[in-house]
Amino acid sequence: MSMQAIVNGKEETVLSVAEMRAADAYTIAHFTSSRVLMHRAAEGIYRAAPSWQGRIAILVGGGNNGGDGYALACILADAGAAFDLFAVSEKLSEDGAYYRAQAQAKGARILPFTEQVHLEGYDILVDCLLGTGFHGPVRGRMRDAIARINAARQAGAFVIAADINSGMDGDTGEAECAVSSDLTVSIGYYKTGLLTPAAAARIQRLMNVEIGIVLPATKE
Repeated sequence: MSMQAIVNGKEETVLSVAEMRAADAYTIAHFTSSRVLMHRAAEGIYRAAPSWQGRIAILVGGGNNGGDGYALACILADAGAAFDLFAVSEKLSEDGAYYRAQAQAKGARILPFTEQVHLEGYDILVDCLLGTGFHGPVRGRMRDAIARINAARQAGAFVIAADINSGMDGDTGEAECAVSSDLTVSIGYYKTGLLTPAAAARIQRLMNVEIGIVLPATKE
């Protein structure tokens, strides 16, 4: 069952990963398409950032978290911002594939994430690798990408995490390997793991953006 917590001086509803998944499904079934929700999430991330100046890189994984990154790329392209997109995974949800195609149509370059990619020198990095449903150890290219994001942050990059810091457990906030962020933009509702001491050690600033998610218990 959802809980209430004071976050940034305001009482907020906080959901478990399972509750968030159920709310997403309920909203999509009765109110708003998943594609529209994804675009709203990207708009929220775009508005939350203090600036989109300088060199920007978006690192995208699979699933809806990667889709948020491609939708954000569409917004940045429309705003005339210059950025690089690095695909760490080619697996995408249907909506993620749609926004990837839209980003390409708007002229975005989608580059493979290889050993030759160096993230130091970027001013802003956006973490769209792994979502709230991830748990367990991070392996392979994802682990490498997280390590390079953290190294670039140490070198001065401003890191924005979409919904949750990649590698972090959405229910507990714990992680053996996870992105450390300057700003984490939770989407829809805060997840319980984001408010734990384990998460706080990796998140400089936390905020949430509403995108029209309706809780199943809410009456029309």
